[in-house]
Amino acid sequence: MRTAPTILHLDMDAFYASAEQAAKPSLRGKAVVVGGLGPRGVVATASYEARRFGVHSAMPMGQARRLAPNAAYLVPRFGLYREVSEQVMGLLRQLSPLVEPLSLDEAFVDLEAGGVADDEASARAVGERLRADILRVTGLTGSVGLAVSKMLAKIASEEAKPDGLVLIVPGTERALLGPMPVRVLPGVGPATGDHLRRAGIATVEELAEAGEDELVRLLGKAHGGALYAMALARDERPVVAERDTKSVSVEDTYDVDIHDRVRVRMEVARLADRCVQRLRAAGHSGRTIVLKVRRFDFSTLTRSETLRGPTDDPAVVREAAARLLESVDTTGGVRLLGVGVSGLADFTQEDLFAQAHAVLQTESLAPGAEEEEAAAVPVAAVAEEGGPDAASGPGDAVGEPVVPAERRWPAGHDVRHAVYGPGWVQGSGLGRVTVRFETPDSVPGRVRTFRTDDPELEPSDPLPLVVADAGASAQREDAEGEPVGQETQETPEAASVGRETSDGEGGALPMVEGAG
Repeated sequence: MRTAPTILHLDMDAFYASAEQAAKPSLRGKAVVVGGLGPRGVVATASYEARRFGVHSAMPMGQARRLAPNAAYLVPRFGLYREVSEQVMGLLRQLSPLVEPLSLDEAFVDLEAGGVADDEASARAVGERLRADILRVTGLTGSVGLAVSKMLAKIASEEAKPDGLVLIVPGTERALLGPMPVRVLPGVGPATGDHLRRAGIATVEELAEAGEDELVRLLGKAHGGALYAMALARDERPVVAERDTKSVSVEDTYDVDIHDRVRVRMEVARLADRCVQRLRAAGHSGRTIVLKVRRFDFSTLTRSETLRGPTDDPAVVREAAARLLESVDTTGGVRLLGVGVSGLADFTQEDLFAQAHAVLQTESLAPGAEEEEAAAVPVAAVAEEGGPDAASGPGDAVGEPVVPAERRWPAGHDVRHAVYGPGWVQGSGLGRVTVRFETPDSVPGRVRTFRTDDPELEPSDPLPLVVADAGASAQREDAEGEPVGQETQETPEAASVGRETSDGEGGALPMVEGAG
């Protein structure tokens, strides 16, 4: 193990929620919860203001709403998070060629390999400079831990939260770890923690005192031996620059159980297409198709099929996923579906067997099934755009006008109005969508309510969190400090919905429940 604290761990502070607060001036300093907003949604990230109410990641969204009813509840914007993550990872790669990303907002860096630090003073200076650079480039804060090993650096960054830096001085590791709970060590989850607690082991010091033989007896040779080494502050794991992707998958949890077998097939086909999109974006192909089904009683079934060669053909993946679905009983209802591809490769070999199977299957369809199969194509296409319930079925009369599906406006997502400019969806429902018009560099904006089918309102891409031109903000405000082009007078239809026009006093944000 090295003798200088030159392994750095960066963890962005409440990343998703902080990005939303940076993008939305009216939410700064307020409780923000990001996650799935449906009845079965879970919290992805909660701002520190929301955490004071007891809200935390992985909590059911219904419980979060009970704890913090006045918080702003937003649907994740992963496109924005990925853009910011790329900026942060770019700063890390300037420090060292050995950067090991763990997620969008977390990574290890080997400073010694980059030649930028070789002792405590230089490591601390690099860490402080990194925090300043992240704030300058993204407008967000991150916490930094510095230590002689990955395990200790991660513990240090956790101690540094929020927006701090902790350096563990070499030689003090065991004294620091001793009183900490065993759950602080990698590999100790709820089950292992309970098992150790029943054996009278609650802290890292007690773990070390138990001895390796006792831990091997309790947890097995591999796990027990590894935990004993970590309890003694030993961690030889290197920072690995490139992690091999083992699989690519997508899954959806449904607010209401799906019972209709046709709808289930349609959802599986849609998920297969999304999975292939991710597969291609990563430059991979794969041999093994995996189907995941969680039924009404929470039982989870996984089925897989290995093809003769790697593929990134959406038709092949759809066909394989459909074949796997035939072996699963979904009559009681389905609450979650997922499609994945594993056995990845960076090349594609045409799966002739799978394609031949698909051709044979099509040729052997029962009379009349060809029309049903053909009709299913536009159904899937409509479902992808407007939701499965908005799709037209195969029985629709030919030549009848198709009624466009009602546009969905997820809470927190970006929009642009032809008159009022950029803003974000504060809430939607009952045929109305409420928009707050503000930008990352403006003052807290005003809200207006529109019909969901208003032709002047369109979804838009996220705006940068940090504006390159510092003078741009001043140009958007008039002499009184009000944003130009944002009227304070409400229209009759907006007033009928009932919402505030400003939250300058820091009051709770009104959130309209519904389709968003």
